[in-house]
Amino acid sequence: MITYPDNVTCLADYIESVLQKFADRPAYTALGQTLTFADIDSKSSALARYFVHEAKLTPGTKVAIQLPNLIQNPIVVYAALRAGLVVVNTNPLYTEREMKHQFTDSGAKALVILGDLLPKFTSIKDDTSIETVITTSATELLDPNTAPELDNTISFTKAIDVGSALPPFSRPSITLDQLAMLQYTGGTTGVSKGAALSNNNVLANCIQMLDRIGDGFKDGEEVLVCPLPLYHIYAFTVGMMALFAKGTHIILIPNPRDIDGFIQTLKPHKISAFMGINTLFVGLGRHPEFAKLDFSNLHLTMSGGTALTQAAVSIWQDVTGNTITEGYGLSETSPVVSFNIPGKEEIGTVGHELDDTEVALLDSKDNPVEEGESGQIAVRGPQVMMGYWNRDDETAKVMTKDGFFKTGDIGIRTASGAVKIVDRLKDMIIVSGFNVYPNEIEDVLTSHPSVMEAAVVGKPDDKTGERVCAYITLSGDVSTEDVIEHCKTQLTNYKVPKSITILEELPKSTVGKILRRELRSA
Repeated sequence: MITYPDNVTCLADYIESVLQKFADRPAYTALGQTLTFADIDSKSSALARYFVHEAKLTPGTKVAIQLPNLIQNPIVVYAALRAGLVVVNTNPLYTEREMKHQFTDSGAKALVILGDLLPKFTSIKDDTSIETVITTSATELLDPNTAPELDNTISFTKAIDVGSALPPFSRPSITLDQLAMLQYTGGTTGVSKGAALSNNNVLANCIQMLDRIGDGFKDGEEVLVCPLPLYHIYAFTVGMMALFAKGTHIILIPNPRDIDGFIQTLKPHKISAFMGINTLFVGLGRHPEFAKLDFSNLHLTMSGGTALTQAAVSIWQDVTGNTITEGYGLSETSPVVSFNIPGKEEIGTVGHELDDTEVALLDSKDNPVEEGESGQIAVRGPQVMMGYWNRDDETAKVMTKDGFFKTGDIGIRTASGAVKIVDRLKDMIIVSGFNVYPNEIEDVLTSHPSVMEAAVVGKPDDKTGERVCAYITLSGDVSTEDVIEHCKTQLTNYKVPKSITILEELPKSTVGKILRRELRSA
């Protein structure tokens, strides 16, 4: 059984205890600027007071956060949780359509957004319930004079200044079973669903991960590189919540695609931990300048989000002298289900399940498979979500009668008992660690007046793991370039098809169901 810290009844308690314990230590670095835990404490406390006193946000109110990896991100997250609010993580790359769905579905009343993205929000604002809008610029913490001054919004700097002059508030009693965040995940129906995660879901997963990582990860001594987006549940929980609690100095990378800039950012630091995904390990490992960095302190490299290849492990080990510790999780499990023991990795597996977590392998009737056979991975534990936000029907589809969450991934047990992912929900595509669901893209494709039918599949790609490939039939005259441009107006870049093939007809079963498996091998 997991053991909770003394006097911690919610994430706000947990965050505040960490901020105070490591007050004089460096907490976050981004764009060359470093703030201490005390700095983060002061700014997040002021912003929390602004939320409560000025914006009049009451406990349980949803706050959407649409920011890249800037120090503003953790400040806002910690402020929201300290004020008893519910965090709604939002991808800054979302289109207006995707933003509108997430904001309306969550019922968010406030938004913290990068000023550059405001025009997209303005175009859909009237369709949402958002009343409070805080904007920031990438460089605002470096130079408050770069704070945006935009109509009907308040800048991040101004909100903190106003909050600093406001009195402390009596924090409402928050219990572990209360909602802490909505983490949106792609849905096989094409509709993005909010995984409702309680204070307990996230806190328990932090404790489970820290237990698995072990005592080799030292309080107040570690330097973690975080190139993964904080709006993604992996970086959110493992970085901004779990490893943060060890007094870790976290180096945020706003744009990991800029490999040259990424490497320059790392040069002044003796990094000891790194979180990434397969494509990132390969891209960095093959860059000649990366090999010149000081890896003498590096002892923990974590992989998740997508399958880790043996090639990536070999490249990383050759360059850094460090192996990669792979784990497995989902938005619905806050996210970590299983994780290898650092230093005792069983490469090719995602390790054993975390403490107080049960993994069952089920057949098509939700019965356990025979020993040695593969089955759908199902999870039961304190990190499993409360359910999908306002979607009891969808929740019922993924939960068994005895409380196991069915992941849609297929796994098998190795001789040691470790979990090995052998397959996954057939139709899902993983692009650079992001889940892409074909139905959503097909819906966008068929919304074009000249597209009659559409089918989307994933195919192997050296750079991104998989790429999105679309097959369409037409009812009018249109070029594939025009269809791609149409997709770009509706979809985040990684979801946009990289190729579109026009067919006379799509392969179908006798009952008319489109056979994607035939297109995968086409």
